[in-house]
Amino acid sequence: REGRVHRYKGHAVRKNVAERYSGDAYHSTRSGAAYSARDPWKVLFRRAREERPPDSNDLVPYWIFEHGDARVERRVPMPPFSSEVDQLHRLLGSLAVYRLAFGQPRQEDLVEYLRRVQHKDADAVDLNRFRISLRPPRVN
Repeated sequence: REGRVHRYKGHAVRKNVAERYSGDAYHSTRSGAAYSARDPWKVLFRRAREERPPDSNDLVPYWIFEHGDARVERRVPMPPFSSEVDQLHRLLGSLAVYRLAFGQPRQEDLVEYLRRVQHKDADAVDLNRFRISLRPPRVN
C-alpha cells in the first residue's frame, strides 16, 4: 500500500532526527528543562526545524528528514520467473502517471494522454513538464 509508510514523524524520520540531534536532547534533559525531561522528541524536532533549509516547509522535518542512514524501502516479494515482473513495471509506470496527474483539472484526460505517450515512445517525451508542485508558497 503505497504511501502508508510515510507518516507524520514516522520511524525512518525519527531515526534520522535522533541520529543527527541526539546529543542536543541529552544536554537539554540534563540541564533541567521541564518539558524536555518529559519528551526529548520535542527538543530533537525543534532543533531539526530550526536547521532546515530556508526554502523548505513543514514537510521537513516532520514527514521527510533524509539527513541520516534510515530510509523507507519499497519491498515487492516476487517469485523468480513469474509474470508479476511485467505487472510490476506496468504498475510503477501507472503510479508515476498518477503522481503527475494528481491535482490537475480533468485528470482522466491527462492520465489517458500520458498512458498513450508512455506506450508509444516514453524516451521522446519529457514528463517533467507535466509535474506540479503542491508545496505551499515560500514565505519571505
